[in-house]
Amino acid sequence: METSSQPPSRLTPRLWFVLTVLAITGQIAWAVENSWFNTFVYDMLTPDPRAVAWMVGVSAITATLTTLFMGTLSDRTRSRMGRRKPYILFGYILWGISTIVFPTVAYIKVTSIAVIAVVLADAVMTFFGSTANDAAFNAWTADVASTHTRGRVEGVLNVSVFIAQIVALVAAGVLIDTAGYFTFFYLLGGIVILSGIVAGGLLQDTPLLPEPAEGQPPFWSEFTGMFNVETLRNNRVLFILFLNIMIGSIAFQVSFPYLIIYIENFIGMSKSQFSIVGGVVLLGSALLAIPFGLLADRWDRRRMIITMTIISSIGAFLFSFAIGIPAVAVTAFFWQAFWMATTVASGAWLKDLLPEENRGKFLGVRMIFWIAIPMVIGPAIGSWLIQYYGIPTVSNGQAGFIPVPILFQVTAVIAVLSLIPLMFIQHKNPSAS
Repeated sequence: METSSQPPSRLTPRLWFVLTVLAITGQIAWAVENSWFNTFVYDMLTPDPRAVAWMVGVSAITATLTTLFMGTLSDRTRSRMGRRKPYILFGYILWGISTIVFPTVAYIKVTSIAVIAVVLADAVMTFFGSTANDAAFNAWTADVASTHTRGRVEGVLNVSVFIAQIVALVAAGVLIDTAGYFTFFYLLGGIVILSGIVAGGLLQDTPLLPEPAEGQPPFWSEFTGMFNVETLRNNRVLFILFLNIMIGSIAFQVSFPYLIIYIENFIGMSKSQFSIVGGVVLLGSALLAIPFGLLADRWDRRRMIITMTIISSIGAFLFSFAIGIPAVAVTAFFWQAFWMATTVASGAWLKDLLPEENRGKFLGVRMIFWIAIPMVIGPAIGSWLIQYYGIPTVSNGQAGFIPVPILFQVTAVIAVLSLIPLMFIQHKNPSAS
């Protein structure tokens, strides 16, 4: 049986096209889910921050369990389409369909039922998105890159993140202001479906014969085996890096789910104004992604994470004092651009450390530290801060609170704490650990 997962000797134009299209489209969908879904709840259902915290938390748990399960399943898949392609192709199509259905929860007039419905609708969409993108697509990007090209691949992936965020912010803000949430979600879902059909169809994956690999353990044994002490011992540096990613992501999630709500309701920008300012900030940040990727291939990745995290934390702290548009733009740039630099370095380092035959499974483990724990704890901390320090308000007859600057100060402090686990790695060249 053919099980080789050796990366190709060169990254072809076709591969770059597929990688870029799927990365940008997937990140547009996630950028919308991480920002405009929250404003949709705040604007259309209730200004109570607990609704956002619940939706983000349930979505995070769904994403993690899905990636763990489907990532392990994709590692074991044997089909003539390949290991990852079936999940990417069909996953993107179903992801788009569920995105189109999402805004219909606004038709529910009882707020408590509408909140439950929006949490469930987001979870369904997250299941398909995590199957297609977090589990299969991310594992495929690890399959096709080598240690020597991984920094460049991560740089391009992070460019895709920022291009997607620019599109999501600029197009979304203007479109929602002019045409409403429904039109916006319909267009987004259609784009995801189209990209799945085109790029997913062009994706080349190594065909694998249907019979299982010799000596391969049962699925549930392999699935549960990732949590034992031996796994931790054999992947010590990887799990230390997971801790760094977890704490840094908690910091980010304290404030990010409430960012647009804060800018619109505390600073006083409209969605369109925020879209323009945010687009400029993200464009500037995206231009640094390729240089950061090259730097990650050449510089000690541990040192790069430490340096960039400190600069990003300073930016987040200064952002909390920004009021005018220029100050918001400059401080947001330092916060976001150097946060992106830490994700480039940690992403390249992490994929170097992934066990080759279990990349999908361990990318699922990553989701526990990157998504599940941070997106439960972070928004909960943010919700508590908003309820305790926020400005009381009423929207659509529902009582709630306007977020305040302390969110970003707490983000900065927790981000610095994320560096503590890295002190337990002394290797001079972590990327080779």
